[in-house]
Amino acid sequence: MTSTQPTPIRPTVAVLGTGIIGAAIARNLSRDDFPVRAWNRTPDKAAALTTDGVTATASPADAVTGAGIVLTVLNDGPRVLDAMRAAAPGLRPGTVWVQISTVGVDALDDLVVFAREHELTLVDAPVQGTRGPAEQGQLVVLAAGTPAIREAVQPLFDTIGRRTLWVGEDGTSGAATRLKLVLNTWVLALTHGVGEALALAKGLDVDPQLFLDVVGGSPMDSGYLQLKSAAILSDDYTPSFSVDNAEKDARLVLQAAEHAGIRMDVVAAGAARFRRASEQGHGDQDMAAAYFAAFDK
Repeated sequence: MTSTQPTPIRPTVAVLGTGIIGAAIARNLSRDDFPVRAWNRTPDKAAALTTDGVTATASPADAVTGAGIVLTVLNDGPRVLDAMRAAAPGLRPGTVWVQISTVGVDALDDLVVFAREHELTLVDAPVQGTRGPAEQGQLVVLAAGTPAIREAVQPLFDTIGRRTLWVGEDGTSGAATRLKLVLNTWVLALTHGVGEALALAKGLDVDPQLFLDVVGGSPMDSGYLQLKSAAILSDDYTPSFSVDNAEKDARLVLQAAEHAGIRMDVVAAGAARFRRASEQGHGDQDMAAAYFAAFDK
């Protein structure tokens, strides 16, 4: 007789925050047989996930009640902390808290205090990737957590990402959050580089395709250049990561750099470009729309 291994029982996951990334994560977890309970400040966004088997809840406390893993995917540190404070009545000691949001170094300190006060096991796990990778389960998870907890969260990470990079054995150390800020510095620089090159091409009446033809296939080429230049040239700014979110991330990089005594002139200029694009009405569009900051409106 052929024996079959029993299907492992998946823990219930509470997803707090169902924006672009959170919704994709919730869907992928549900499709991979994780029971998922979701909450969002805009209830309709959580309710839209019910067709994917996700249970929409009315409050963070409802979402986390009975959950083995709480996963926060919100815009910034203060919103994460607000959601977790609202969730507190449903939390129980020993619950695993996987913190995916990009919150920066300062805000993480407040989250660490909250985790200790409520006896939660914190896994610092920001992700690299935007809408497409999130929907395809191809995020890169940057994680810091105790060796004892890794086995419990690895199946979740395997569902939402193509790779998990463990960078620390203490979820309260900030190792993963600091790495995410370094990565964001590079992404922001690439975004502005593409936008300014194409803006100058327009201003000098140079066919932008000539620029792309010269760069294509060379060491200067990249998939990111091709992706963002295609968005700009087709005037398609469907957000995979918005201008306003990118400006927030630039501020977090600058805050961390100030603490470290590092000058970040390019990031500072880029943050100003994102703010200018937002003031022009592009805040909810993809961060490639920082392109418009090169032009007076």
